[in-house]
Amino acid sequence: MILVNNPGSWNHIYPPLDHAEWHGLTPTDLVFPFFLFAIGIAFSFVMPKYEANSGLFWKKIIKRSLLIFLIGLFLQWYPFVRWNDGHLVFREWVDSKNRENGVRILGVLQRIALCYFFGSIIIYYLKPRRSLYVGLILLLLYWLLCILDNPADPFGRMGWFGTDIDKQILHVPHMYKGEGYPFDPEGIMSTISAIVEVIFGYLIGDYIQKKGKNFEMISGLFVAGVAMILTGFCWDMVFPINKKIWTSSYTIYTSGLATITIATMIYLIEFKNLKGWLSKFFDVFGKNALFVFALSSFLPRTLALIRIPDHLNEQGKMIYISPWSWLYQKVLIHVPGDPRIGSLLYALCVITFMWAICYWMDKKRVYIKV
Repeated sequence: MILVNNPGSWNHIYPPLDHAEWHGLTPTDLVFPFFLFAIGIAFSFVMPKYEANSGLFWKKIIKRSLLIFLIGLFLQWYPFVRWNDGHLVFREWVDSKNRENGVRILGVLQRIALCYFFGSIIIYYLKPRRSLYVGLILLLLYWLLCILDNPADPFGRMGWFGTDIDKQILHVPHMYKGEGYPFDPEGIMSTISAIVEVIFGYLIGDYIQKKGKNFEMISGLFVAGVAMILTGFCWDMVFPINKKIWTSSYTIYTSGLATITIATMIYLIEFKNLKGWLSKFFDVFGKNALFVFALSSFLPRTLALIRIPDHLNEQGKMIYISPWSWLYQKVLIHVPGDPRIGSLLYALCVITFMWAICYWMDKKRVYIKV
């Protein structure tokens, strides 16, 4: 997501590094569900400790959920000021000059917090078998809610029922408007099926631990992954795979891909012992995953407050650039050929910079946990 969120220019992006416009998916649309799936797997490893101490369970999930949600909300509002006609002005909770603009309440970290919270409760109290049943019921319930609310256009941009609920609860000033109209891709109702991604991850993690390190376990993962992918494809015919409204078919399909991915990684790393530079490269990111994701949002917003005079436009108005975008605007934008090359190189430079920070933290054994 750091790669996707930091192109040199949003006008020059290779299709695989952009979200699907509506139905369907791209490689970019796999990152978020894979992360939720990984949360479920991680939870399966700490479950025995929580089972022995219910007080610890509630203390941990409430603390972590609140912290992750508040960090996400902080990043939505940060840096609390913005440039306006050459002056820094406070960024209001609701813009007094335009009542339809304000601070967005939900977002990626907020959805992670909600899915972690509700997914953990379901798993903790219902155990694997009943958690699976509840997960399937949630997926079917979400499908039914979509159809019953607007049978004529249940999965369309304007027909999906979740937007009206977000408007009533969150209100328009606090919704995402990147689509050109109030619509939140991390909205309230689409969180229902996203929670199931955590449940599926837990079930896979629990299966891995119970089966142990053997080829039967690997085979079982591949079979389960293929079955979920086929189910997602079949469901897509009547309930389109769609990340922006996180359809049930999307949850099933991405969980299948995540299952095959984890099975492949276990086979290569644990069975074939392929632990080269590539695994070490990603290892340092994994040790501070939430921190580096938050940092990749925090730094650009902070540096955007610093304005470097660049040139006068045709109207004689000074155009400024920030230190964060200087490398692209002054160097990489001039890379010959397809303009997407320079934009991608800039994103890779950001990845390298973030990796260097995580590498230094790993060497110093600094791990920021929530």
